[in-house]
Amino acid sequence: MGIHRTAIRSRQRGMSFIGLIVAGVLAVSVFAIGGQSLPIFLEYQAARKAIEKAKHETTVPAVRAAFDRAAAIDDIHSVKGSDLDVTKRGEKVVVSFNYAREIPLAGPAYLVYRFQAQTD
Repeated sequence: MGIHRTAIRSRQRGMSFIGLIVAGVLAVSVFAIGGQSLPIFLEYQAARKAIEKAKHETTVPAVRAAFDRAAAIDDIHSVKGSDLDVTKRGEKVVVSFNYAREIPLAGPAYLVYRFQAQTD
């Protein structure tokens, strides 16, 4: 009886080498995709702030020019002033955009982010 209990207690626990490799590959993949995704989300946030500032202009060319100025400062490359949809609701100027960004994963596989925003 005593030998059997000792054998059970001395049994090793933990992660196998293959499990460690799989966990490492998974962690590297998450960090690689996250590292490429973070600048894309930061650019989207900057574009949202830029249309909020630009909506206070009165004409369509002025809205687009204001956005392009903010885009030059905040390093926004995915959207240009000419890509904006500018409309009016009553007396309010409504500015919106819609675009997609891709991150290549492996071979023909891509991770696609679709962004859209609109002012109130």
